[in-house]
Amino acid sequence: MGQPDITSLIPIIITLALSLTTRNVVIGLFGGVFSGVVMLNGIAPLDTFGTLVKDYLVPQLTDSYNAGVIVLLVFIGGFVALMEQSGGGQAFAAKVTHWVSSKCRAQLSSWFGGIFIFFSDLGTPLIVGPVFRPLFDKLKLSRQKLAFIIDSTSSPVAILIPFIGWGVYIMGLLQKEFTSLGVAITDWEAFVRAIPFQFYAFLAIFIVPLVAIKKLDFGPMAIAEAKAQQGIITAASTDSLKTFTHKNAKASFVFAPLLVMALVLVMMLAPLGFPFEKVSGSVFRAALSSAYFFAAITLISLMAFYGVRKINDGISVYLKGMGNMMQVAIVLILAWTLSSVGKELGTAAYIAEQAQAGFPYWLVPAVAFLLSAIISFATGSSWGTFAIMMPLVIPTAIAIDAPLYACIGAVLSGGLFGDHCSPISETTILSSTGSGCDQFEHFRTQLPYALLNGSIALVSFIAAGLMQSPAVLAFALVSQACMVYLLAKWQRNAQPSPVSSTQA
Repeated sequence: MGQPDITSLIPIIITLALSLTTRNVVIGLFGGVFSGVVMLNGIAPLDTFGTLVKDYLVPQLTDSYNAGVIVLLVFIGGFVALMEQSGGGQAFAAKVTHWVSSKCRAQLSSWFGGIFIFFSDLGTPLIVGPVFRPLFDKLKLSRQKLAFIIDSTSSPVAILIPFIGWGVYIMGLLQKEFTSLGVAITDWEAFVRAIPFQFYAFLAIFIVPLVAIKKLDFGPMAIAEAKAQQGIITAASTDSLKTFTHKNAKASFVFAPLLVMALVLVMMLAPLGFPFEKVSGSVFRAALSSAYFFAAITLISLMAFYGVRKINDGISVYLKGMGNMMQVAIVLILAWTLSSVGKELGTAAYIAEQAQAGFPYWLVPAVAFLLSAIISFATGSSWGTFAIMMPLVIPTAIAIDAPLYACIGAVLSGGLFGDHCSPISETTILSSTGSGCDQFEHFRTQLPYALLNGSIALVSFIAAGLMQSPAVLAFALVSQACMVYLLAKWQRNAQPSPVSSTQA
């Protein structure tokens, strides 16, 4: 290849076009990879696919780091499936409801439940929703509010934790770029240092107690709450969510496996000085895989002991959960391959060269946030958005000395923001399903909160680009509190009677 030029962007353009058109990131990534291989090796209909597999896909699978990430994701998938199908989450949430006697407590308890069940963003709606739905109906809280709380504590919580599926997936993308660029930063270090810059995740989580304690509803949510107060429940047209429950299920099904997981990690990593000293990625992933495996054995044994599931049944659930991670693995492999193809074409070098020609370094986080939000909104996939954006943003940030961790946080926040605003997002669908709320009702009542948080996050990323300080997070949270208070006050003044008998 000669000097990289604008043609090096073709695989990325094809990836975006196909992802947005088909709403399927796998199709988009494959199209981008295939077009890049054609550009590098010429058009040979009979040989191109073979070349793609032999020279581009297989090396990603045989790479020790990549293989370690995929193995870990498989163990995580099996454990998450067990948790979701043990009935322990429902038993735990039922325990929480014993002290709930007010609207505020109901909202806060469902919020705590969503945070505690952090191990699966998709499991949270299916566990928390069905348990708290009758309580919300009884206390005359809208199902839209329950869907909003579930959505605010699923992905936003999961994206902040490095040792579950989200973190492992993201670190896999980060390490690929650092290795290609020869940067001496570990994936763990980058993920942890980017956490304070994940502005949207923190804003989404902390808006729930703010709204619940101060009763600061606004927009369509305020009207939905007023209708619920009159006993008008907006339920889904097909309110038929079925989750696994069992009379013998215990809350310990949640606590015990997590405790075992923590003990295994401490026993394997503490002698090496972790977390005060760096531990190699391979050792860390091996420890995590071991922790998830022994936690799964604990849960399978507990279910068998209490008569919830037989050993063979538990193992079947575990193996099925492992298989469910196949699509995630495919997305990762294609993302790694697209990154490698892009390096050969000089895509990152070309983008960095254009950015150096006059693009202000402090604006990179804000632009990364906006682009990620647009892609995520259109595709309904935050994970796919990360796979597309990381290979573009990280090399650009390093080339023009933009704040790297703020840029990583911007991609993650943008993907999450677009996902929250998208009516076709999987978490949007599951949150409305879990709460028994109409999908469009959840979308339209949550949208004003998401847009508020997204606007604050955008301003915060501009500030982070200039200041390069995690202290910007405090500014974002204070701004959120002020804006929610003002909007709720305006809502009450503009609409003192949010619903009338005719509206009902």
